[in-house]
Amino acid sequence: MQELKGKTAVVTGAASGIGKALAAKSCAEGMNVVMADVEEDALAKARDELGRGAPNVISVVADVSQPQAVDELARKTLDAFGSADLLFNNAGVGAGSTVWESTLEDWTWVIGVNLWGVIHGIRTFVPIMLKQNRPAHIVNTASIAGLVKGHHSASYATTKHAVVALTEQLAVEFERIKAPIGASALCPSWVNTRINESGRNRPANLRNKTEIPPTPEMLKAWEQMQEFMKRTTPPAVIADAVFEEGIRKGKLYIIPHKETAQYIKDRFDGIMKDI
Repeated sequence: MQELKGKTAVVTGAASGIGKALAAKSCAEGMNVVMADVEEDALAKARDELGRGAPNVISVVADVSQPQAVDELARKTLDAFGSADLLFNNAGVGAGSTVWESTLEDWTWVIGVNLWGVIHGIRTFVPIMLKQNRPAHIVNTASIAGLVKGHHSASYATTKHAVVALTEQLAVEFERIKAPIGASALCPSWVNTRINESGRNRPANLRNKTEIPPTPEMLKAWEQMQEFMKRTTPPAVIADAVFEEGIRKGKLYIIPHKETAQYIKDRFDGIMKDI
């Protein structure tokens, strides 16, 4: 896609981080913008900062793990602007540790947002885009954790690998029917977001029944991680890469951190070695 002015972008997880940057970039491109997030107060603040009262920016509170919420998001998008041309399935959370130590609540929450949220977005918005029969594009936020192995959270890594596979499948299906719709998997490394604080939005029914009180060592590690995150890539840099590499050039894989190429190669070399 080249011409974006006057078209409509839908962004989930838009209250902060990469989602907020994608919404800002869409607005700067002259697009109508629908900002969706489960965090109501933060979403309202982000919408005010971005839109400043402009009628081409609206916000919709939505829990993407729930299909009805995504259907409602689509309805409000069409009611406001009449089309959906860019879809950023960006909402994401992190929780849990190893495969066996992560609780069922950890698994359910992370899969619900990170994977089902993307599935719901695709199932709801693709029929709309097909009916429009004009160029459109879908960007699913995965992670470098979806292309390599060894992430510290089993549930996070699993969902991000799944999002990459889902996007690959989506692209193949679009090609088969010659649909004018592109698909990209966004696979960044460390970005200055609040992903490490995503527990603030965790539903009460999916909170762990027993919480281990943090030790001094855990608190120190948390502080160090927070300081580290401040030095990582600004979300606006990622948004620029998404529009340039994904939307305008049509790349299937958007990998903003080129230094991760060796890690990706190492994984696939390992696969080939075992064949």
